[in-house]
Amino acid sequence: MSPHALDEVASSSVEVPGVLSGYTSVKVFSDRAKVEDGFLVSDYAYENAVVKRVPGGKYEVTPTSVDYQFKLDLKVPKTGLMMVGLGGNNGSTLTATILANRYGINFRTKQGLQEPNYYGSVTQASTLKLGVDEDGNDVYAPFNQVLPMLHPNDIVIGGWDINSANLADAMARSKVLDYDLQRQVAKYMAQIRPLPSIYYPDFIAANQSERADNLIDGDSKWDHVQRIRQDIQEFKAKNELEKVIVVWTANTERYADILTGVNDTADNLINSIKASHDEVAPSTIFAVACILDGVPFINGSPQNTFVPGCIELAEKHKSFIGGDDFKSGQTKLKSVLAQFLVDAGIRPLSIASYNHLGNNDGYNLSAPKQFRSKEISKKSVVDDMIASNHILYNQEKGNTIDHCIVIKYLPAVGDSKVAMDEYYSELMMGGHNTISIHNVCEDSLLASPLIIDLTVIAEFFSRVTYKKTGSEDDFEKFYPVLSVLSYWLKAPLARPGCEPINGLNKQRAALENLLRAFVGLGPQNELKLEERLW
Repeated sequence: MSPHALDEVASSSVEVPGVLSGYTSVKVFSDRAKVEDGFLVSDYAYENAVVKRVPGGKYEVTPTSVDYQFKLDLKVPKTGLMMVGLGGNNGSTLTATILANRYGINFRTKQGLQEPNYYGSVTQASTLKLGVDEDGNDVYAPFNQVLPMLHPNDIVIGGWDINSANLADAMARSKVLDYDLQRQVAKYMAQIRPLPSIYYPDFIAANQSERADNLIDGDSKWDHVQRIRQDIQEFKAKNELEKVIVVWTANTERYADILTGVNDTADNLINSIKASHDEVAPSTIFAVACILDGVPFINGSPQNTFVPGCIELAEKHKSFIGGDDFKSGQTKLKSVLAQFLVDAGIRPLSIASYNHLGNNDGYNLSAPKQFRSKEISKKSVVDDMIASNHILYNQEKGNTIDHCIVIKYLPAVGDSKVAMDEYYSELMMGGHNTISIHNVCEDSLLASPLIIDLTVIAEFFSRVTYKKTGSEDDFEKFYPVLSVLSYWLKAPLARPGCEPINGLNKQRAALENLLRAFVGLGPQNELKLEERLW
């Protein structure tokens, strides 16, 4: 068996000196994968089990296996990231971080000299287990060096904002990054000014009106769709890009009402946009514009951007969408801790989650309708964990958790969000346990790496196709709802009819095992038979 030689293939696709995208350090010797004409083609047996519940609380389990072929284009394209909300805390922080890393800008903080990094990014700062060495010890490789991936230093940044401030001024306004870094990147940031954006006052808090000085003209929502499409095409042409990813990192909107004949089908949604219906949100306008041109669109806020008609439209155009709501701090921890408690046989009875923050996100969330969107996304994170254990949660004992979410705007703390959680659980023999957590985090420094990961993984999966082994059908793309992004999202969007997975460890395992499948390796396991058998 010969190795894939991915490093050789990837390096041959690099055209500009200094480009970091596509580098790999892993060679896999497997007869289940081979490189053909710049593509990595792998064979994979997807093994699962079909379970039938039978009377008496018993189960009948039948193992299943389906053979697939995956095909990965090894050439990483020149890619642009367009953010909706470019001038906000996340947009300005991410742009400054990429510039600092690209140009190797060191800066001084009160702790001393700081080198730029991408800490908090799974793709850039975590590792993936490959297997074991000759002594049976685990071996890990950088996550982004197993297969050719986009490197953030190579991403071209652009986007829209309802405020006209250039990114140097936006960065200063955000008060996230240390002054010495701001001072050094300002000359680059000042050259970037957001494109005019869409502003429908009914969808975001009234307190945002004073920022809205950079708006697309006119009231026609269909014209707005066409303008966004034109902006993307011009950005792509101007920067000689092969691919563009669009991420919504703008204000939280209120929930849109799901109305029959308005947004329930793809055709109705398009007709409603052409009629400038009041219940079509700005984020849905951006999503539709992207879908029509096959541009991946990711919603980083909690509103229901992807109304049923929007998902159906993505299906028709086979265009990737992902959402909802960046999962950065409190909810990410909740998706681990709640899963731990339930898996340990401990019965959480209530979760009380309190936040206060002082950035513009907190200002917008101080309005009741926008807070309601956030409350829904934060609460849903434990749903599948409750459903996984009918011993602890059932009709007799109760199948819900008392779950309270509080968010308060406190200007003095700025971007340093304070989160306090209390988990109250039932133990054996009527005992109880309380876990209290106090977490202070710099909100935008946690959220910005998520945008990197969502962009990198969305771009990566746009190069992956599959078919069933032996089929005469052509290779096709994954289903448009890119649920593999759920690791980074509070309320993960799932295929209609399928339940979303919220457990962080399950989400990570799915992502890792897909990458392993693409290189001809089986699913990750921790059997450790090297240690446990004679």
